[in-house]
Amino acid sequence: MSTLKIAIQKSGRLNEDSIQILKDCGISINNGIDQLKAEASNFPLEVLYLRNSDIPQYLIDGVVDLAIVGDNLLVEKGKGIEVVQKLGFSKCKVSVAVPKTFEYNSVQDLAGLRVATSYPNTVNEYFGSFGLTVDIHQISGSVEIAPNIGLADAIVDIVSSGSTLFKNNLKEVEVILKSEAVLAVSPKVSPEIQKHIDTLKFRIQSVLRARNSKYILMNVPNEKIDEIGKILPVLRSLTVLPLAQEGWSSVHSVIDKDTFWDVIDQLKEAGAEGILVCPIEKMVL
Repeated sequence: MSTLKIAIQKSGRLNEDSIQILKDCGISINNGIDQLKAEASNFPLEVLYLRNSDIPQYLIDGVVDLAIVGDNLLVEKGKGIEVVQKLGFSKCKVSVAVPKTFEYNSVQDLAGLRVATSYPNTVNEYFGSFGLTVDIHQISGSVEIAPNIGLADAIVDIVSSGSTLFKNNLKEVEVILKSEAVLAVSPKVSPEIQKHIDTLKFRIQSVLRARNSKYILMNVPNEKIDEIGKILPVLRSLTVLPLAQEGWSSVHSVIDKDTFWDVIDQLKEAGAEGILVCPIEKMVL
């Protein structure tokens, strides 16, 4: 049987979240400290731990079949690589930042200035969309220090919380793009490997649906069930079970975690009591 090869970042938060979602998919990975390659014991999968910036080229060349990578990196180095699933973690922005003392009004203010970045293609495309050119200084790390040492007038870099910008006396002035971890596929996968990818994608989608949902059950007077049903989003129909107390039923459903509190308030107003909310481990549709 052929083995699916997946690339993930070899260290950092993206690595941890990538390993976690594979584990949540029921995949056991036999990896030790400092290993660059590991096999799953219960799924035809081999994990390659790679430097983040190298992953797009590995996908293009077909060295790996699949990767969990930030889509900001695909914008920079992986144009044409197919994204088959957004994963909802490792969210960040690629932003333009300048010193706090810089009097910034619009992107036009940066025309011809020095911009330090690890994303030269993204920078050229962004400023080119305004008909502008900038003097790009490409560096691979610690981009935020460039204005402080006189290397650049502005930077383009990844921004998560903004604390790194604050510590270096910088301010965010433009957001070029918003990014998150995605599941990306090589253009060179075989039909047999594609079957493994489809299986893994199905598992990942089940995990993501569960992460974004809550299981809810409550006691409802029978005459209020129709009203409750109009409030609750359902997969197909409400699950209704009679209680020992006559005239009451237990109603079960699934709700989106982002609208959870709004729905709870509506349910209480409609007469629901004894509301219980539980996490969902997997959600298979």
